[in-house]
Amino acid sequence: MSADAFLAPWSDLLRIVVVGALAYAGLVAFLRVTGKRTLTKLNAFDLVVTVALGSTLATILLSRDVALAEGLVAFALLIALQWVVTFASARSRRFQTLVKATPTLLVHRGAILDDALRRERVSRAEVLAAARSSGAPDLSSVGAVVLETDGSLSVLSEVRDVGAAGSTLATVAGTGARDQASQRLRRL
Repeated sequence: MSADAFLAPWSDLLRIVVVGALAYAGLVAFLRVTGKRTLTKLNAFDLVVTVALGSTLATILLSRDVALAEGLVAFALLIALQWVVTFASARSRRFQTLVKATPTLLVHRGAILDDALRRERVSRAEVLAAARSSGAPDLSSVGAVVLETDGSLSVLSEVRDVGAAGSTLATVAGTGARDQASQRLRRL
């Protein structure tokens, strides 16, 4: 193997340092201007934008074929598209359902909803791990476990009626299944 495989010319290293610092500064400036919402991970679409920004930064740093100006335009495009999608989804329920997933109820009042687990490809072990992480000694002390739009599991210690004002389960898919879960619990 040649030394070129391990060492790059000083000019290439200097380019990475200078272009990397400028690209990073440009990305930070874009993110400051566009606000906190740009890098949230509330749903899968947000995650895609975050990963795309990181990939773009890496490409700017390591590819001599991509000029700094091109990279900054790519940042601006990704951030602008994110802004348009979040703007439209905040104002249109129809658009929101098109681009965002719905949280799903996996456990209700201690009863695991097996159909929801299968549909969402979540294992019982993952649900139990989430319950343990929240400090629940067993599922009977869990009010609900919800698979959120970002893939995380939220554990609620108690559950009020979904129809009650301010219920955090009001927008969760499968809350109609709460009656089935209650019936299963009564049978146990």
